[in-house]
Amino acid sequence: MLITSLSDLARQSLAALRVLVVLTVILGIAYPVAVWGVARPLGDRAAGQPVRVDGQVVGSRLLGQSFEGVQWFHSRPSVNDHDTLASAPSNLGPLNEDLLATIAERRSTVAATEAVPEADVPADAVTASGSGLDPHISPAYADLQVARVARARGLDVARVRELVATHTERRFLGIHGEPVVNVLELNVAVDRASR
Repeated sequence: MLITSLSDLARQSLAALRVLVVLTVILGIAYPVAVWGVARPLGDRAAGQPVRVDGQVVGSRLLGQSFEGVQWFHSRPSVNDHDTLASAPSNLGPLNEDLLATIAERRSTVAATEAVPEADVPADAVTASGSGLDPHISPAYADLQVARVARARGLDVARVRELVATHTERRFLGIHGEPVVNVLELNVAVDRASR
């Protein structure tokens, strides 16, 4: 329909301006304030679940990060070096030669670091998660690292195993998922135990 006069144009422009103002108030002010209000009582759960040591944020409970050195439990490999801005899988298929070579190299490195046969290296020690940001490892991978971390920290192996058990999260509702260990929280606990 064509606009027939200047008054029609002014009327339609005013209607569009009203819609813009109303939607700006609803979506730009009311909705964010409502989300903030609902999230406020959740505390750190709504703020990325930061992990603090001596009042300093050392990471997030929800995001994986790299730990270098024999004194730390190591995380899963990450295609993007745990870069939260570039989280993505490699998109290489299970028969891709580059992926198979990378997995074989990782398996060899982990086996040498932990002084175990390559056959004993669990899958999550050599494969990255879909996002590359998984903060968890399997209890099997954590157990594989216990002796090395205990030796490097001067702790009893039984004490380190106890810390792993304490930081193992069970299946959700007892049926969903697999038991996992949050690497950051475990490393914080091991660091405190070795002080």
